[in-house]
Amino acid sequence: MKTDQFDKHILRLLQQNNRLTADEVAHKVGLSPSAVQRRLKSLRDKKVIEADISIISPSVAGIGLTCIVEIALVSDGSKSLEKFKSSIVQCSEVMQCYYVTGTFDFIMIVNTETMQHYEAFAKKWFSDNPDVKHFYTHVVMDKVKVGYGIHI
Repeated sequence: MKTDQFDKHILRLLQQNNRLTADEVAHKVGLSPSAVQRRLKSLRDKKVIEADISIISPSVAGIGLTCIVEIALVSDGSKSLEKFKSSIVQCSEVMQCYYVTGTFDFIMIVNTETMQHYEAFAKKWFSDNPDVKHFYTHVVMDKVKVGYGIHI
């Protein structure tokens, strides 16, 4: 979808604070509130804006450990890949999962309460999974930069 400068300005503002009212956005971009509302509806309908969410602190849910996990499957056949993808979608500890090129088949971000919880998670989803050849876990010591917005 083509976006003009007004759309881009609206999107930049909403990535910083999606609780801005149409009146506030209109004032900042130089449009009427009704024009902003029409543009927002169009951006949502066309899936330019995929979701309006609140980002919750992991500590509220008792999350104390974030891991980046690299997974290699035994086979790179389509059945094995699809089976693994569909199983991981069901896993609440996995925040993000990417099917990637290179040495590993998947890279994922996993949040758990403790190292013991991660150990049980890894045993269930990786060690006991006959489709997983091997996996490597990187424990996050500090979040240096976490971003959710994209450059527009």
